[in-house]
Amino acid sequence: MLSSTADNLYWLARYMERADFLARAIEASRRLAALPKTYGGADTEWESVLISAGAADAFEAAGKPANEANVIEFLTFSRDNPGSIRNCIEFARTNARAVRTALTVEMWEAINGAYLEMKAMEARRGAYSSDELGRFLEFVKQTSLTYDGGAYRTMLRNDAYWFSRVGLFIERADNTGRLLDVKYHVLLPEKEVVGGSLDYFQWSAILRAVSAHTAYHWVYRTSMKPWLVADLLILRPEMPRSLISCYESIVRNLDSLARAHGRQGAAQRQARGMYGKLETLTMESVFQGGLHEFVQGFIGENNRLGALITEQYLF
Repeated sequence: MLSSTADNLYWLARYMERADFLARAIEASRRLAALPKTYGGADTEWESVLISAGAADAFEAAGKPANEANVIEFLTFSRDNPGSIRNCIEFARTNARAVRTALTVEMWEAINGAYLEMKAMEARRGAYSSDELGRFLEFVKQTSLTYDGGAYRTMLRNDAYWFSRVGLFIERADNTGRLLDVKYHVLLPEKEVVGGSLDYFQWSAILRAVSAHTAYHWVYRTSMKPWLVADLLILRPEMPRSLISCYESIVRNLDSLARAHGRQGAAQRQARGMYGKLETLTMESVFQGGLHEFVQGFIGENNRLGALITEQYLF
């Protein structure tokens, strides 16, 4: 496979996953912003979603106040924000067109149809009503699900599939880490105790953002506790968005690429090393060292793996 084809497939998957994450992060911020102020909210919900999206610096450069309307516009339809949902879907479609023959009909129709629908929404949109924004966010999530389901159920298991899955799971691991980090350090006011009512609702919003609220109660069968939420999203392999689940998939797909090409490299070693650390990690050690420090280290190592894949396969 040409390196340019691999690059397009890898980034196509990342852009689709990133659009899904942005929709879920905005939903979480809407739930947090809707909490009664008697819970002592810190009014940092919209700054937090910018940080979780890695868009805080770009938004600050735009010189607008971080209120609900401005942040939602910046993260959904802004052409000036390279990481907006609009641009993610457009970049994904551009990459898909470049590798059209490597995609199945179902995958292409999911991406192209989403792009055309998104352009229609962009043309007729005005000021968001709550219902209109909710429908748009649901559209983005459904688009990602349709694309992901099409890839999983229809693609031949070869280089194209493996590069696509590696891109998807690297992006998903990055997004899960960012959500955990923002919750722990930005949203909870200093005066609020861990385990208090605000803490409970904030963790609930994070779990709902990754569709894990029901899973939490199935696994732990107890009230919301920060260390158990972190456990679910970091160490539980049965949770599809957990860091360890993402890395199990990354290792498996990178190994498939290595067998197909007859050689392994730094990317496989880095991925196995990170997976091995997650397998032996405990929540006690994570919280002793600091959840923020752990997540920041993880995001850095995850980015390093992305760079190694780029270097090894000459994107």
